[in-house]
Amino acid sequence: MVKRWPKDTIAAGYRHTALLNSDGTVTAVGDNKYGQCDVSSWCDMVAVAAGNAHTGNAHTVGLKSDGTVVAVGWNKYDQCDVSGWRDMVAVAAGWRRTVGLKSDGTVVAVGRNNEGQCNVSGWRGMVAVAAGDWHTALLKSDGTVTIVGNNRYGQSNVSGWHDIVAAAAGYLHTAGLKSDGTVVAVGRNNDGQCNVSGWRGIVAIAAGSHHTIGLKSDGTVIAVGRNNEGQCNVSGWRGIQLPGN
Repeated sequence: MVKRWPKDTIAAGYRHTALLNSDGTVTAVGDNKYGQCDVSSWCDMVAVAAGNAHTGNAHTVGLKSDGTVVAVGWNKYDQCDVSGWRDMVAVAAGWRRTVGLKSDGTVVAVGRNNEGQCNVSGWRGMVAVAAGDWHTALLKSDGTVTIVGNNRYGQSNVSGWHDIVAAAAGYLHTAGLKSDGTVVAVGRNNDGQCNVSGWRGIVAIAAGSHHTIGLKSDGTVIAVGRNNEGQCNVSGWRGIQLPGN
């Protein structure tokens, strides 16, 4: 049985941000062209996720305490068609799709599947999900990672990974946090987004389109990758904690 509940309390889309409040409601700000910020009626939520497209089209997903899922926003590829989902314990939102992890360790996905990124129906024993632009990563209970979808830059080459406790998926790269606090990464590295081999003492990771972020046990943050908009300027951050800590 997958442990409840995830602690995905904040999510960033291409041009919008969603925040899970302590009372189970959700707040969203930013671009609302497709209604991706229309979450004022949401309640009893335990996690949020935000998908995006390079054009700015986006959707927002919310996991409720009863294991059902809601979604608003851009739905051209049916990525918001989650009303029938039940027994969910985690959700992830990628580019034009939504992925859900069930309490029995199985996975469901809706949305665009041109490269097999939604081919998750046969998976078992999963404990976490991550959605990149064209690939979907799932963490298994044995600490290994399985990926489906695009592998043009080797972002799905994780067969040798082990002792993984968290995974993050970016545009064309994948990062994995190991139980010893080190990080591994594969995929496109044109901006140095996979240069994580020297990281130590990491307790959480996140992947943007072209950059990778690591939260250290001392509450500081490290980042590598594209920094054209200052997205890696985190060296002065202090006292950062995981939700619930």
